[in-house]
Amino acid sequence: MKKENWFENWFDTPWYHQLYCNHDFDEANRFIENLIAYLNPPNQSKILDLACGKGRHAMHINRLGYSVWGVDLSERSISSASKSENEHLKFSVHDMRMVFKPSHFDYIFNLFTSFGYFNAPEDNHRVMQSVCDGLKSEGIFVLDFLNASKVKNTLVSKERITKEDIEFSIHRQIRDNVILKEIDFDADGKHHHFEERVTAFELKDLEALFKPVRLSIIDTFGNYSLDKFNEEDSDRLILVAQKKTDQ
Repeated sequence: MKKENWFENWFDTPWYHQLYCNHDFDEANRFIENLIAYLNPPNQSKILDLACGKGRHAMHINRLGYSVWGVDLSERSISSASKSENEHLKFSVHDMRMVFKPSHFDYIFNLFTSFGYFNAPEDNHRVMQSVCDGLKSEGIFVLDFLNASKVKNTLVSKERITKEDIEFSIHRQIRDNVILKEIDFDADGKHHHFEERVTAFELKDLEALFKPVRLSIIDTFGNYSLDKFNEEDSDRLILVAQKKTDQ
């Protein structure tokens, strides 16, 4: 039975991982290393990788010496990630709209555009509230998002990508401030159609989501080398925010 949200269907298929199998994991690992060097977490820090997928980034953080818990809605992804668990690396199926462990984490990471998927605006607020509730006092939240301004200006409307004998036909457009990607392909003797939808949040929009849940932005970066954010030409919008203490 098809589920309400697009990501509940698409992310739990083998074709999602097939289409994106060539992600630059070396670049991702360098980003993690740059981020950890910048944050300099104490060795005993507890880190949550929120929407961790198959856990590659959580695993790399763990290899750097930290205790990490990765959570994701996809049972298929968590089943794969769980094979790499150890004493200081755990994985669980979890919906990011609900707090995972209240006041438990020193750092929460949401990386590689794993936000903005929800149809209902209130769900975005629920995610931010769950982040705040999961952080300890003065804990740090890192959100790695796309730079919506650049995406809008450089959008490739159509392309075809072949991966392992499957040809994926991809159409992109901006509709109602949502970046819509439609993916069509034939596999297992059937035609398949999936969509990816990401709200085109800009910096001011994310600031407005952070403020009500006491997340205060303390730094803004524009790429995985952690250069400063520039709205016109930065590839990413990476926000570092701190949970304010109660007044």
